[in-house]
Amino acid sequence: MRADSFKDFVLDQLGQIPQLRCNAMFGGHGLYQRDTFFGIIHKGRLYLKTTGVTQPDYASRGMQPFRPNRKQRLTQYYEVPVDILEDAEQLTIWALLAVAAPSLQLPLPFYDHAAPRDVLASM
Repeated sequence: MRADSFKDFVLDQLGQIPQLRCNAMFGGHGLYQRDTFFGIIHKGRLYLKTTGVTQPDYASRGMQPFRPNRKQRLTQYYEVPVDILEDAEQLTIWALLAVAAPSLQLPLPFYDHAAPRDVLASM
């Protein structure tokens, strides 16, 4: 899939997020909701911002952190699993959790490995 086609697909999947914007940056694209940077589109992959609370959902599915090159690894941004990427509703939930990431820095009492949808519903 061409880079622009993938970008357009991701933007279409995230179409329910208000004030979503996508800016070209460093050979990829950054995703913003209002002024909050929450995602990276790079080389046909989508990475979302994670926290200590949400990162296990990515790691348990075998997803890896964003590596723009051999020397760098951005451990806050993890690749989105294909099944989530292909489900617009689930992808929107995961993206909104990435937008809310600063408020999820501390484990919340209701988050005992609940699904991202459950965490979002409790916010």
